[in-house]
Amino acid sequence: MRILFIGCVKSSYILLDALLQDGNQVAGVITKKASAFNSDFCDLTPLCYRHAIPVQFVDNINDEDGIKFMRKTNADIGFCFGWSQLIEQEVINLFPKGIVGFHPAALPYNKGRHPIIWALVLGLSETASTFFMITPKADAGDIISQERIEISYEDDADSLYEKIMDRAVMQEKTFLLELENDSVRRIPQSIDQGNTWRKRSKRDGEIDWRMSSRSIYNLVRALTRPYVGAHFVYNNMEFKVWKVKELANCSNDNIEPGKVLAVTENYIDVKTGDGSIRLLEYDGIEICEGDYIL
Repeated sequence: MRILFIGCVKSSYILLDALLQDGNQVAGVITKKASAFNSDFCDLTPLCYRHAIPVQFVDNINDEDGIKFMRKTNADIGFCFGWSQLIEQEVINLFPKGIVGFHPAALPYNKGRHPIIWALVLGLSETASTFFMITPKADAGDIISQERIEISYEDDADSLYEKIMDRAVMQEKTFLLELENDSVRRIPQSIDQGNTWRKRSKRDGEIDWRMSSRSIYNLVRALTRPYVGAHFVYNNMEFKVWKVKELANCSNDNIEPGKVLAVTENYIDVKTGDGSIRLLEYDGIEICEGDYIL
């Protein structure tokens, strides 16, 4: 099959690279030159140039420049992995076998934005790697491959991203053969099932020390690299936090949330809503034991 590939993030690069390593025929790639929107933006052009694949840069996948490029590739199928725009039916119709999408969650549940981040913020014990046929409605098409993935307490955004992508590469190999042979099993999604996660804002990433230690731990691990990082505000300045550790509550019941309990060269301990937490990786900050982060 001739494949038209669409994407602009780290997962796009991984899945495109796997396609090329297996010798698949990628007729063209649509991507972006840069993206302030995607924190895990990845430049696909070095990979494309190495394999002599035509590249088209677009801002909107539904614009005429992109459509002309897609027509020119004469592709049988589209793979859209890592692109935060809905695709119109006119574009889908360009491909005899349709367009395959990717969503790192257990569709029909957890459709929508920031699936890896929300899964960790909410403390879920599992997620999934799902490939589906794209329709003009977000994350709503027939599922063609889905595998569950365990989320451990130790997982953060980076390790969970890696787990999902390792599984996704293996799924891609399998459903690609099934698509070529017209033997893929499609599972329709029920419109009565599932939920949709909303877009997160900067405020969603701010640590409030009145939160439980577990909630702060989940927030920090969800937003760590390759994402933007959780943050707190001190003296009207914003400080990023990349790694924390929950501490046992050592008779801190009479201490208010936000009080600094200890400061060393390697960590800062802060009172939370139900205990205390240790900041292990964070922006440099001048603060003393007994101060308050409010």
